[in-house]
Amino acid sequence: MTDDTGKADHTNDADRADDAAPPDYALDEVRSLSSPEEHRALFEDTRMQIVSALSERAATTSELSHLLDRPKGTIGHHLKVLEAAGLVRVVRRKRVRALEAKYYGRTARVFLYGREGAGARVPEQVIDLAAAELAQVPHDHDGVLNANIRHVRVPAARAEEFSDRLNALLQEFADSPRGGTTTYALAFALYPSPRPPLGSAAGEGAET
Repeated sequence: MTDDTGKADHTNDADRADDAAPPDYALDEVRSLSSPEEHRALFEDTRMQIVSALSERAATTSELSHLLDRPKGTIGHHLKVLEAAGLVRVVRRKRVRALEAKYYGRTARVFLYGREGAGARVPEQVIDLAAAELAQVPHDHDGVLNANIRHVRVPAARAEEFSDRLNALLQEFADSPRGGTTTYALAFALYPSPRPPLGSAAGEGAET
C-alpha cells in the first residue's frame, strides 16, 4: 500500500502556476517502511498531516503550526519523531535576524507500507479525514465537488488493475502545476465490500 497523498498550500496569485514540480527539494521517489518504529512514527493523525503537507514544499515548524492549527511545541515534537524515524529531514536553513529557521521535507515522495501494526487503520483514517473535510464544504459551494460509489463483483486481478490506475491518477494529481486560490483534495478507496453478490437473475429460481 502507499501513502502518497499531498495537501497543497494556497498560492497568492490566482493566475500563476509554479514552474517546478512540487516539492521544492530533492527527495527519493520511493521508500519502503519495514520497521514497527517507522509505522508508529508515520501513522499518527498529526504526523500524517505533516508529511502530507510537506508534499507541497519544505516548511518550518511555525508554518506547519499555522497550517495545521496546532501549537508549535506539538508540531516540534512530531517533527522530532518523524526525523528520528528517517521520514523527514532538514532540507535547508535560513537565517532570520538572530534565529536560524529550519525547513523540513519528507525523505520520499511515496512511502510503501503493509497493512499491519500501526498501518492497519490507514485506509480508514484517510477516508475519515476526507469525510470530515467534505462536511466543512459550504452547501452553496459552486466549485468542483464530486463523490460517488459503486459496488461491483470483479476478480481480484481486475481490482488490482484499478488500484494501480487510481494510484497513478493520484500521483498525477499531486504533481500538477500549482495555481489558483483553492486547495482541492483527491481521495479514493477500493476495498472488499461486505455487501453480498446480488445473486441469480430474475426467472432463475429467485423469489419475487
